[in-house]
Amino acid sequence: MPETRATLRYSGTSPYKVRAVLGLIRGIDVTEARQRLQFCGRDAADEVMKLLDSAIANAEENDHLPADELYVSKAWADEGPTMKRWRPRARGRGTRIRKRSSHVTVVVARYSDEELQIRARREAAVGRVPDRRRRVQRRRRAEREAAAAEAAAAEAAELETTETEEPTGVEEAGAEQSEQIEEIEAAETEAGADEDETPAAEESADEDATPSAETTTEEEA
Repeated sequence: MPETRATLRYSGTSPYKVRAVLGLIRGIDVTEARQRLQFCGRDAADEVMKLLDSAIANAEENDHLPADELYVSKAWADEGPTMKRWRPRARGRGTRIRKRSSHVTVVVARYSDEELQIRARREAAVGRVPDRRRRVQRRRRAEREAAAAEAAAAEAAELETTETEEPTGVEEAGAEQSEQIEEIEAAETEAGADEDETPAAEESADEDATPSAETTTEEEA
């Protein structure tokens, strides 16, 4: 099976401290290995975690291997150069200090087809979802939530536009009603003016008719 490796050179941690952490992840699934490193209390676990992530990324990008089908096949730490320092002690003596370094290597490989089938049957029996399928489900769920949020925002925008348009329609209706009222009042005023003019015309006609009657009586006399 193809293998992909990642190497950390000149690490500032001594080899025996790194080997204690590498023993926790050797030969197990990369997902479980990451969980063990996450809850490991040793300082070297942070470096090994970054190195494991780098090996997984190399397998996905370079060898096109899915991350949920990988396991840690090999992991070792070689001794690097040691820096020698001296620390003063009592009575003029000196004590040697060795600052050790290490070269750490993590190798990941893909499970065989038989092992993958066995793992699939085991996960199906337990009801566990593989890591890759879980990532796809999370991505689809995020897409659905984003689409729902966009739809809600569009509905809110439509409601705002309708609310802003309704007052304008009410104002137009009110303006039309006021115009009708004004027309009715104008018609009533015109009708009232006509009624006022008719009695005045009748009075003027009566006045014109009275002198003519007087003149006729005088002529007869």
